[in-house]
Amino acid sequence: MKHVSIVYFSDVLCFWAYLAQLRIDEIRINHGDQVEFQPRFCSVFGDTARKIPAAWDAKGGYAGFNAHLLEAAKGFPEITVNPAIWMTVRPASSMAPQLVLKAIQLATLDGDIAVGVFETAMFDVRRAFFRDGRDISDQAVLDQIIADAGADLAITARVMASGRAHAALSSDYKDAETMGVQGSPTFILNEGRQKLFGNVGYRILDANIRELLRAPGTGQASWC
Repeated sequence: MKHVSIVYFSDVLCFWAYLAQLRIDEIRINHGDQVEFQPRFCSVFGDTARKIPAAWDAKGGYAGFNAHLLEAAKGFPEITVNPAIWMTVRPASSMAPQLVLKAIQLATLDGDIAVGVFETAMFDVRRAFFRDGRDISDQAVLDQIIADAGADLAITARVMASGRAHAALSSDYKDAETMGVQGSPTFILNEGRQKLFGNVGYRILDANIRELLRAPGTGQASWC
C-alpha cells in the first residue's frame, strides 16, 4: 500500500491552522493509514504584543484584527470563534503552549503518554483560545487543558524540565526556516517538492495527496 508523509507546520494561535485541523481530520477519514501527518511548530505569534499592533496599526489595531477574524469565520460555520477574540484575552506568545505540546509529543515517543493524546491536546489548546477565549499562554490554563486531554502533568513537566522540549521546539523553528515555511499552516509533501500554505482548501490538499498515491514511482513531481 502506498503511503504519503506530510510535514505539517503550524502556530497554535493561527486562525487558519485552527480551521485546518478539520481538513486534516477529513483527510484521515478518507485516506486512513495511507497518509501520515508529522506535526511541527513554527513561530508566527511568538510575540503578540509586538506583532499584532505592528501589523494592524493602520487597520484598527486589535479591534481591526478581531473584525477580520470574525468576518473570515463567517465562511466556515463548522467552527466557532469567540466574538471577543483578541479583545479581552491576549495570549502573550504561542511559544508557551507549543512548548507544552512538544513535551507531550516527546513523551508519546518515549511511550510515557498514550498515542493520540498529543493530537487531542493540540486541537483542545487551539479551541480553548479561539472558541472559549482562554489565555493559552498561561501555564495554569495549559495544565488544565492537557490534563483533560489525557496528558500526565508530572511526565510533561519532567520533559520540559529536562530541556528536551525546548530543544525540540527550537529544532522545529529552525527547520521551518530551512524548509522555507512562509506561513501557518504549511503542508510539505513529496520530500519537500510540494509546499502548500495558508488557507489551503480541502480539495487542494486531497488532490495533491491523491496524485502522490497514484504516481508510479518515487522522485516524480506531482502534476498538481
